[in-house]
Amino acid sequence: MKHLINPLDFSVEETEELLLLAEDIAKDRSRYSDVCHGKKLATLFYEPSTRTRLSFEAAMLNLGGNVLGFASGGDSSAAKGESVADTIRVVSCYADIVAMRHPKEGAALVAATHATVPVINAGDGGHQHPTQTLTDLLTIHSLKGRLDNLTIGLCGDLKFGRTVHSLISALGRYPGIKFVLISPEELKIPSYIRKEVLQKNDIAFKETEDLESVMPELDILYMTRVQRERFFNEEDYIRLKDKYILDMNKMALAREDMLVLHPLPRVNEISVEVDNDPRAVYFKQAQFGVYVRMALIMKLLGVELC
Repeated sequence: MKHLINPLDFSVEETEELLLLAEDIAKDRSRYSDVCHGKKLATLFYEPSTRTRLSFEAAMLNLGGNVLGFASGGDSSAAKGESVADTIRVVSCYADIVAMRHPKEGAALVAATHATVPVINAGDGGHQHPTQTLTDLLTIHSLKGRLDNLTIGLCGDLKFGRTVHSLISALGRYPGIKFVLISPEELKIPSYIRKEVLQKNDIAFKETEDLESVMPELDILYMTRVQRERFFNEEDYIRLKDKYILDMNKMALAREDMLVLHPLPRVNEISVEVDNDPRAVYFKQAQFGVYVRMALIMKLLGVELC
C-alpha cells in the first residue's frame, strides 16, 4: 500500500507516469467516468480549504466514486479531543482512500502510520503540499512541454509557503533547473530547505528582494500570498502583505512565453488586470489540479481504465 505524504514519495519515473495519465484524462475525461465506481474518498480537512478539498471531491466524483468527510476540525471528533491516529483508524473502516489537511506539520505522516488505506497529504502546516506540487508539475509540463532546463522565480512568502517547499524538492530533481528566490528578509526560504535541498543537491539558486530586476530571466513566475494565518504578529503581516504586487508594468518586463502560476487563493499579490494576459495560467492550473488528483486516486487505488 502506497501513500503520498511528501512530493518525493514518487520517483521521477512514477511522477512522469502520473502526469501522462493526467494529461490523458484531460483529453477525454468521460473515458474515466466509471473507473472508481463503488469506491469512497474521505476528505479530512482540519483546516479551511476551497480549491484543494473541492478538487479532491470533484476528482473522485468524476471517476464515478463517492465522497464523505468534514471541512473543519470543529466538525469532527477532534473537537472532543480525539487524536489523528484514532480518527484515521476509524475512517479507514469507512473509506477506500483518505485525503487529509491538518495545521500541524507531520500530521499526515502520523495518519499514514495508522491507516489501513492509502493516505494523501493535502497540506500539513507550513511543511508540504504534494498534490499542489503535482498540479504545478502538470501545469508546467502541459504548457511548457518539459520539466527540465527552466528558470523558476518563486515570489512572496517563501518561509511559510508549503507549496514552495514542495515544488523546490520536486523540481530540483530535474536537470538544468535554476531557482530565483524573491522575498523580503523576514520571509526567506527556511535554512533547512536551503541547506538540505538546494545546496546539498547542488541546485542552482539565487536570492533577491527585487522582483523587477529578475523578471526578464524567468520561464516561470510562481507567485504566493503572504499568509495571515501563519503569522503570530499582526503588525508583521500588515507590513509585509503588500511587498510584491504583480501588475502589467512588471509583466511588460517578462518574456513573451513566461508563465505565471499561483496556488491560490489570491489576495492582492496579482492585480486582476493580469488575469487577461495569456501568460497568466493560474486558473488553468486549478483545472489541472482536478486531473492530477484523478490520476493520483487511480494510482493509489490500483484501478485502471478497462
